[in-house]
Amino acid sequence: MEIKNFSQFLIFISFFSLFGWTIFNKFTRNQLKCKNREDWLLDSIGLTIQGIFIPLLQATLVYGLYHHVLHNYQGYLKISLIPSFILSFVVIDYLYYWNHRLLHTKIFWQLHQVHHTVTQMDVLGTSRNTIWTSVFIIYLWIHPLFLYLLTAPTGYLLGISLTSALDLWRHSRLMIPTNSSFYQFLSPWLIFPQDHNWHHSKETNNCNYGANLKIWDKLHRTYYQSQELPAIMGTPTSLNLIQKLLFPFP
Repeated sequence: MEIKNFSQFLIFISFFSLFGWTIFNKFTRNQLKCKNREDWLLDSIGLTIQGIFIPLLQATLVYGLYHHVLHNYQGYLKISLIPSFILSFVVIDYLYYWNHRLLHTKIFWQLHQVHHTVTQMDVLGTSRNTIWTSVFIIYLWIHPLFLYLLTAPTGYLLGISLTSALDLWRHSRLMIPTNSSFYQFLSPWLIFPQDHNWHHSKETNNCNYGANLKIWDKLHRTYYQSQELPAIMGTPTSLNLIQKLLFPFP
């Protein structure tokens, strides 16, 4: 229970720290002032769904499903702290890479397009989605499975919380200076907000699909890097508010 509380604390402190930075930074504060009511509503509902209802769904219905189907396998996987962290932070990250690419295919793009209506990157837009799009995202199903199967899920939970914190960060405008030692050390392998900006750009959004690590995009030749930030963010859509929330089909 303590590690679960710590994981939740890490996610919440990451969100409020990034949101606080957004408010106190002059440029991003002005961006917030430009958000219209529809964007505020979409982002607020998305954060509520992702931050409250999805975790509850994972902890109750999905976990209960695995308990019913895999009744004799609870705690079956005896993996130590570091390998279980690697499973969560690296292996699941690779599965998410392909999950994300699938959402960009012609069949599933209609479901994912709402997330790409974000026209200015900030932490509030991290969870902008149709309210039921999460059922197509691998995290909903894979995390409860391994939390059920693992004897000691501490490392796996730490991987989940770090992935969630990085997800908030890469959707923010908290850019790390390229001449800093922090950037020089982490940028070769970790996805930065600068990288994810290009995924959300109008010019080229079929790139940088990974969540944590750049290696998957580099391996499959979907990585795009530039010293500049994209000029235009977001993909135009004719969907109205109800369509964006419930039925993202024209």
